[in-house]
Amino acid sequence: MNELKIILESVNPVVLWGPNNEYYDIIKRSFPKLKIVTRGNEVKALGDESELVNFNEKLNAIISHLDKYQNLSTGDIDSILGTDSSARLAQVKEGEAPASASEVIVFGPNGIMVKARTANQRKMVSSIVKNDVLFAIGPAGTGKTYTAVALAVRALKNKEIKRIILTRPAVEAGENLGFLPGDLKEKIDPYLRPLYDALDDMIPADKLKTYLENRTIEIAPLAFMRGRTLDNCFVILDEAQNATDMQLKMFLTRMGPTAKFIVTGDVTQIDLPKKQQSGLFNALRILEGIKGIDIIYLSGKDVVRHKLVIKILEAYGDIQ
Repeated sequence: MNELKIILESVNPVVLWGPNNEYYDIIKRSFPKLKIVTRGNEVKALGDESELVNFNEKLNAIISHLDKYQNLSTGDIDSILGTDSSARLAQVKEGEAPASASEVIVFGPNGIMVKARTANQRKMVSSIVKNDVLFAIGPAGTGKTYTAVALAVRALKNKEIKRIILTRPAVEAGENLGFLPGDLKEKIDPYLRPLYDALDDMIPADKLKTYLENRTIEIAPLAFMRGRTLDNCFVILDEAQNATDMQLKMFLTRMGPTAKFIVTGDVTQIDLPKKQQSGLFNALRILEGIKGIDIIYLSGKDVVRHKLVIKILEAYGDIQ
């Protein structure tokens, strides 16, 4: 009896084997003549030489698919193995849908699946493929920023772009933070914390640190965008309701030939001083209908935080 040992270096075993080891079970059943054992990032298979060669070829094809697309489903497994999932689908209880990976935007650390969870989030996913500028407007908790960051991370992992740039206006939300201690980064980081939180869910800590250090991912206040041309990158302007008309015009005209821009905002939470007007209303009005620019309005139906968030937004009159 021959032995084959494979070390999983480029993919996360948790993602490769699927939720509850679903993909592992499919692969194992496809090779009944082999004894397949996994431990950590090591795979061992025992059996005849010809079976081991076939297993090695198929498993490497699955790994290559996952490494390239950062996504894997039972359909992908079936296609690569040359098997049919109809028998498994027939075993699903009536009224119970099988788990689908089609809505997964990106896989995060430890196999975390970042998905489009609502209809309008799914619209964001499909829209950015067709358009280079996307406005996602909606109340708190609708996942507009989180979905936008996930789309940017997916584009980076798929090598569609070289850099991610995340920005937002450095405007205090009703509090006077005073003169914060530290260097420039330490002063502005509190304003940008929500963007860091989203990235933490999608990129391993060590890799994220490297990306931030070599500026593959850049997080900066909106004022730092002036004078730049942003090309071959995915750019997200968050909290755009706190940008003035001139700031929004400045930001949108930074766009290089191969860039993607997403602008997110909540028109019910404007933190600008009373004498300043938000530029988001004007941008939505004058840019509507331009080819290549899409505007998606998220609503209370898209709120994915605690169920009480919806009640709170209703009480404040932000949603009907």
